[in-house]
Amino acid sequence: MEENNNEEKEYKIEDAEANSNNKEFMKQALKDKAAWVLAYASDKIFSDKELMLEAVKVDGQLLYYASKELRDDKDVVLAAVQNKGIIVKYASHRLRGDKDVALAAIKQNKKAEIFLTDEIRQDEEINNILHPPEE
Repeated sequence: MEENNNEEKEYKIEDAEANSNNKEFMKQALKDKAAWVLAYASDKIFSDKELMLEAVKVDGQLLYYASKELRDDKDVVLAAVQNKGIIVKYASHRLRGDKDVALAAIKQNKKAEIFLTDEIRQDEEINNILHPPEE
């Protein structure tokens, strides 16, 4: 069967489950705009920094599946919140209080504020973005 380059490759849940530990399969799914496939990945995949960094750039929501260690990895979390600010909810407490992460999250979506630490919300720069001074 000829593959039409204008159509996305079709992935089945059975294939995702059968390849849950296959890094190359998961990378290809990301390239094919089938990020949902990663929901079926193994803990090994969810702990793979290279793959998860690529994944959260495609769909920040995938931070939800990242290992505890990667949810505390600034590179991974920054990439995720730049794609989907509200996903800062799943970052470690430490990174929810990190200024770079907080800035990226609220610039992408001001609603991310509710998931930031109280301390970082008091930061002048962050507070000015969230509550701009009146002119």
